[in-house]
Amino acid sequence: MTGGGTPDRAQVTAQVKAAGTLSELDAAGVRYLRVLWCDNANIIRARSVRVRPLGEVSVRISAGQMALPVMGDSVVPGGGLGPVGEAELVPDWDTLTLLPYAPGEAQVIGDLLWAGEAWAHCPRAFLKAQIARLGALGLEVRSAFENEFYLLRRAGDDLLPADTTVYAATASMNQHRVFIHALTGALEAQGIEPETYYPESGPGQQELAIRYGGALESADRQLVFRETVRGVAQDHGHVASFLPKLFEHSAGSGCHINLSLWQGETNVTGDAGQPSGLSVTAQHFIAGVLHHLPALCALSIPSRNSYRRIRPHAWAGAYCTWGYANREAAVRVSRGEAGASRFELKAADASANPYLALGAVIAAGLDGLENAVPLPAEVAADPGHLSDAERSAQGIRPLPGSLGEAIVALRQDAALLGALGAERAGTYLAVRQAEWEALQELSLQDEVRLLAERY
Repeated sequence: MTGGGTPDRAQVTAQVKAAGTLSELDAAGVRYLRVLWCDNANIIRARSVRVRPLGEVSVRISAGQMALPVMGDSVVPGGGLGPVGEAELVPDWDTLTLLPYAPGEAQVIGDLLWAGEAWAHCPRAFLKAQIARLGALGLEVRSAFENEFYLLRRAGDDLLPADTTVYAATASMNQHRVFIHALTGALEAQGIEPETYYPESGPGQQELAIRYGGALESADRQLVFRETVRGVAQDHGHVASFLPKLFEHSAGSGCHINLSLWQGETNVTGDAGQPSGLSVTAQHFIAGVLHHLPALCALSIPSRNSYRRIRPHAWAGAYCTWGYANREAAVRVSRGEAGASRFELKAADASANPYLALGAVIAAGLDGLENAVPLPAEVAADPGHLSDAERSAQGIRPLPGSLGEAIVALRQDAALLGALGAERAGTYLAVRQAEWEALQELSLQDEVRLLAERY
């Protein structure tokens, strides 16, 4: 037990794992255990199990659950899944956490199994497979998802910003101090370490960065982070939304994926002896990401709404370029004492399933490593200010202009399709194609009304 009688997360987790029952959760006052999964549309879903002494967890979901689009709960056609068959949702007890914003409840993230084996449609299994592929080369990715989100208030049927301040305004810090402190405490209670906080550019927009971890750990944390932000916001009378673009004339919300490459306990991203400041390994890895970025966009910025944010001069990275401290490059590199220290994919947002997005980034980087893809020259200017001829001479390509274009690019990318596997890729593409066809004529206002509280 910790101070104030709150059950210790690690202790309860260890006891549940050792006993194989829910007695310890029952003793900690937990009534329901939420078992979470994240679908291809990036909706976080759960089935709750009533906690009782000597109780066990047995959760199954219809196979068709992985073929649901963001619009509603009707299985999309052509995805290869339907109402026949069930997958087993098996808790990973290392992710167990007691919910500070929902007293009497706990949650755990599940793996999807079929006939006792990892299911071909399990997003978490996909990320694990890419981690293993990278591990076979003696490498590890450490990563963090850097979220921006809006705090909103209800006004009839509309959602309006919770404040009218600007970037890094202390007035916003003062106004939302109680919420931010409560959010910080709730994250820390679940083993997540916040590092920096500031109000972002949009009215009501916030950014709270958390510490990096292993690839699987960081993707798990992304689910916990989103759930916690929304839960704490609700307790404080707000709606929190991670939708990429809420307001036409205000900043969009990204979810940059920050990465570094490691061998054991050594960060091997940088090499001060290289002209680029990047190790040869990191050069090939980033080159692979850039090479596959048009297709990768279908996984990292995978909603129709995403492309309202990806515009030149919006600090969203609208071109397939890289650069140091260049916020208009799709891949921004940060310097350390030994050259580069990490890099971030700016073409990412929270409409992306974190397991699929991060797994696809690793798969793209692996292709760059395995084929020694050369890194293009750094772009040290805003590529949007270059002429078409200058961009062409430097090989600078724009990102896809719509989800439809990104889907076409993914359908043509053999390396990413191979990494995803035919079954997973087929269902994922069917889901996103259905969303593209259903939503492409909606106004921004209609998109917001439909999606603001789903992301």
